[in-house]
Parts: sequence; structure tokens; C-alpha cells
Amino acid sequence: MSGSKQGLGWLGIVRLGCVQTALGAIVVLTTSTLNRVMVVEIAFPAMLPGALVALHYFVQLSRPRFGFGSDTGRRRTPWIIGGMATLALGGVLAATATALMAYEPFAGIALAVVAFMLIGAGVGASGTCLLVLLAATVSPQRRAAAASITWIMMIAGFAVTAGVAGAFLDPFSFTRLIAVAAIVGALAFVATVAALNGLERRYAVLQPPAALQSPDSNDEPSFREALKDVISEPGTRRFAAFVFISMLAYSAQDLVLEPFAGAVMGLTPGQSTQLGGTQHGGVLLGMLAVAFLARASGSASVGLLRRVMIGGCLGSAVMLLALAIAGFWNGQWPLSASVFLLGLCNGVFAVAAIACMMGLVSSGRKGRDGTRMGVWGAAQAMAFGLGGIAGTAVVDITRLLFGSTLIAYAIVFVAQALMFACAAVLAARLTRASTGATIAPATALGMDPNTV
Repeated sequence: MSGSKQGLGWLGIVRLGCVQTALGAIVVLTTSTLNRVMVVEIAFPAMLPGALVALHYFVQLSRPRFGFGSDTGRRRTPWIIGGMATLALGGVLAATATALMAYEPFAGIALAVVAFMLIGAGVGASGTCLLVLLAATVSPQRRAAAASITWIMMIAGFAVTAGVAGAFLDPFSFTRLIAVAAIVGALAFVATVAALNGLERRYAVLQPPAALQSPDSNDEPSFREALKDVISEPGTRRFAAFVFISMLAYSAQDLVLEPFAGAVMGLTPGQSTQLGGTQHGGVLLGMLAVAFLARASGSASVGLLRRVMIGGCLGSAVMLLALAIAGFWNGQWPLSASVFLLGLCNGVFAVAAIACMMGLVSSGRKGRDGTRMGVWGAAQAMAFGLGGIAGTAVVDITRLLFGSTLIAYAIVFVAQALMFACAAVLAARLTRASTGATIAPATALGMDPNTV
């Protein structure tokens, strides 16, 4: 690893990325594999897994509390490991609950509710504290690249787990399902512990909670006081609003794009799946583009990242408007190119937002980094919880009102474009005063300049 002047080295960033990979490995089993088993093998309505996934997002509204806990303890590692253990346990219980549903539906559903609450708590604790640790150990010049690496590794966790676990699930049985969930959970936990071993102690020196910074004060702040302090900061509120609106627009398209491709554009299931792959390829390229841009410019200040965020949001808005028009030019519109560019803009704004989040996390009152990151994480969880439901609900409602599937999807895409435009305005309002504090040397990031 590199010396402390550069913060965490590339190998260290990859180590933290391994934690994101582990997190993604467990999550993909619960949101994808178990979803399919409940609907296809057990023949439950799709509403059930949808409600369980929404529940796990709802539980993540507790992210500020987890962040506050890591603030007062002045260590992030125990919260990340504890969160991963909770997530792994939730994953195994979710698989067990799914198997139980086939024989005792009510008992299985009750156990699934508990399991998905544990999953939400685990993701909230580990994900929030991991981002704060990343912000405290990575130098400003490497934040964009670190955000790209860790999120690409999380996507890799989705892909690898889906492929490998899928191979071991055939021929399918509920016993195999539980065994695979247990193995994935155990491997994810072990990988997390190994990746974090000694890393925080060597690279991060966390600031004490704000109430403890004065030698005259021996009282730890309460969570209510810490949350009130963070929410009272204009920059924190603006960024939370940006995260919510942009992620609401981002998540709403997940359950809309492929049905649109089939119902309006006439694509086969295989073609619409390929279209989804085209979008994800664009997202990946957009993430890499931000990392290379920051590297080439020699700067990754929040000011630069803010401009990139604005560009990504506006680009996403333009491409969503293009999709709204595409249905009226069916057969003549370059659909694949439009979807690829939408993914590209999505990837640009998402990684820039994550890197900017890492830069802004220390911009307010000291000792509140975890609580502040938790507020932004809660805004993202709320957006993702509402996004899929809102997007599909608006399609159904507008289709009933206008009697046209084409117009229904066009309205949804226009609404998403407007949300991205609003997000761009909010990003532009992140003033120099709120961003300038983050363009600082390693000591301001909580790193000890004397460590090697």
C-alpha cells in the first residue's frame, strides 16, 4: 500500500471493494433468486417478494443510527463486520423461510419478514460504515476511482454469485437452496473479516464525537441530538434531497425499461434482456469514465464531481426524453444506442455522487461523519424502496386513464426526466461554501500523516 500522504493504496481500495462484493453476493440471492423461487416454484403472487424487498429498504431508514453508533465508538470496522454477520444470518433465514413457505405458508412468511428485516439492518450497518471508512482512508484524488472500483466490484458480486449459485442450485431442491445461501453467507463474512484486518487501525484516525471535542465536556451526545445537528446543516439537507430525487428517478426505470421494450417496441424476451445488458454495459463504462476523468485531471475535488453529477443527471434526462419519443418512431429510432447512452449517463452521475458523498461527509460539524452518511443512505434506501413501486404504478394508472400503453410509458419516462432535471438543479445549489471544506489534505480526512 502507498504511504499515508496518498491515503489508502490501490490494494487497500480493492480490499474494501471486496466487502462490497461480499455484500452484493448475499443481496443478489435474496432479491433475485428467492424472488423467482417464491413466484415460480411456490406459485405465490409477485407482490410477496416485492413487499419483502420493500421491507428491507424500509429498515434501512435506520442507517443514521448505525452511523451514529460508529461515530460514538470511533471505529467503523466492528459495525461493518457486525452488519455483514447480520446480513449473512438474514440471507440464510430468508432461504429457510422460502423453503418453509412451500409447506407452512404463514409460518414461512412470518420468518421471511424477520429475515428481510435482518437483511435490511445488515446492509444498512455495513454499507453506511464502509462508505465512511472509505472516505476517511482514501485521498481526495482517488475518491472517484475508489467509488468506481468498489461499485464495480459490488456488481461483480451480483454477477458471479448469480452464475455460480445458479449452477449449484440445479437440480433444484430447497435443501440445496438453504445450503447455497449458507455457503455464500459464510464466504462473504470470512472475506469481510480478512479484507478489513488491520486496515482501519493503520490508515484512519477518526474524529471524536462533537460533544467530546471540548475538554470540558464528558457527556456523549444522544442520537437525537446528533441527528438534529446533521439535519440542521443546509448542505446535508440539499445533498439528501439530491440523493433522494436522483435515485428515485434511477431506480424507477429498473422495472419499466424491459416491459416497455416488449409492450411498445415489440422486442422478444431475449431481445429485451439483451437491451438490459446494453444498459448495464453503459453504466459500467460511465463509472470507469469518471474515474479516468478524475485521474487525468489530477483532481477529484467536490467542485469537479458536482459538475460531473450535473452533466450525468442532465444527460440521463435527455436520454429518457429520447425513450419517450422512441415509441412514436417504432422501428426507426436507434433504441439500443439510446439505452446505452442512458446507462452511460446513469453510471457517470452515480459514481460522481458516491465520490462527492465521500468528500462531503466531513464538511459539517466534526464527529458526525457516520450520522451524516446515514442520512444520505436513508434517503437512497427510501428512493429505491419507492422507485420500483412508483414506476410500475404510474404505468398502470396512466394506461387506464389514457387507454394507451405507448402514452403510459412516455409519461413515465418524461416524469423520470423531470426528476433528473430537478436533481441537476439541486446539485448546482451545492455551494462553494459547502464543498470547499472537503478539498483538504489527508489530516482533514482523519488520516494520520505519520503512519506508514
